[in-house]
Amino acid sequence: MHAVAQVLAGVVAALHAYFLVLEMFLWQRPPGRALSGFDADTARLTAPLAANQGLYNGFLAAGLVWGLVTDALDVQVFFLICVIVAGVYGAATANRRILVAQALPGALALGAALLAA
Repeated sequence: MHAVAQVLAGVVAALHAYFLVLEMFLWQRPPGRALSGFDADTARLTAPLAANQGLYNGFLAAGLVWGLVTDALDVQVFFLICVIVAGVYGAATANRRILVAQALPGALALGAALLAA
């Protein structure tokens, strides 16, 4: 079960690294605009906000990688809880898809990590 937990935490880290790239560097390009549904002007106006959001996603990814590299369960649990909270908040305030794209993978990884402990 430990290996499954590590793989799931790695997937969550990879997702957040992807979110970082999408929000910081691709927001005004087709992948970012497809995600947000924004026209070019709105994407341009919201790009600084998206970049800030992307940076936070990068911190989540970095924390998960840190927990994986050091095999520190407490670090992984902390960052997975952060992922879940961010996903639930995002789903409640921005878009329900965030619950499936962010909170659900985080919850699965957290459950696996706690079962493996």
